[in-house]
Amino acid sequence: MGSGRLYAAVTAGGFRRYATYRAATAAGVFTNTVFGLILVYVYLALWDERPHLGGYDQAQAVTYVWLGQAFLSTLALGGGGVEGELMERIRSGDIAVDLYRPADLQAWWLAADMGRALFQLLGRGVVPFAFGALVFPVALPGDVLTWVAFLVAVVLAMVVSFGIRFLVALSAFWLMDGTGAAQAAWFLGYFCSGMLLPLNAFPGALGEVVRALPWSSMLQAPADVLLGEAGALPTYAFQAGWAVVLLAAGRLVQTAATRRVVVQGG
Repeated sequence: MGSGRLYAAVTAGGFRRYATYRAATAAGVFTNTVFGLILVYVYLALWDERPHLGGYDQAQAVTYVWLGQAFLSTLALGGGGVEGELMERIRSGDIAVDLYRPADLQAWWLAADMGRALFQLLGRGVVPFAFGALVFPVALPGDVLTWVAFLVAVVLAMVVSFGIRFLVALSAFWLMDGTGAAQAAWFLGYFCSGMLLPLNAFPGALGEVVRALPWSSMLQAPADVLLGEAGALPTYAFQAGWAVVLLAAGRLVQTAATRRVVVQGG
């Protein structure tokens, strides 16, 4: 019970921390809206030429664009998550302080990142999505249960996103400067999550491969639940499976990495 309260407090602290950056949040809302507009018109032109590409009609494709803009910062697909801070603490040696805390390292950073992600979803994701829904024809469900199912998929997407970024951050124990690993992860995240184009539109074997990778849990999976293109339970099973694999891998790498930590005097 005490541990639960601790991690809940860390999550709340992460939410409050990012809520203080009001100017950055406003700038992010504007940027996401502008990029959403650009992508919408690209998608409209593409879907005019290829109606029902990837099994989506035009309204579903437009909805997908605005979901992507809502999730961009939420899932830290282009950076901005806690992994940057964690890498810096590893590089500077401050990670030793984290290891002395009466809390699990992975669970602590997961809780902090969940607080960040929840704020980014509400503070930076809702406004562009609402703008897109008001200005363009979109395909949104009319029943509450679908929205609840979608939100559960979003939470699982946050966990999968953290699992990937935690592994990337831990690479700093060996690389010291994890910038290259982080940039490679951002590139893969953009391409393999469906941020540029729905994964359903990828052809042949490429489409099958990218839909089987963990990044498809982050945007494509929640989008398909909201758009009625996938069942909630199979989607949850896929996302939860990757979450378990990634968190378990993070645990193993963390165990190996912390053996490398040498603290002065101990």
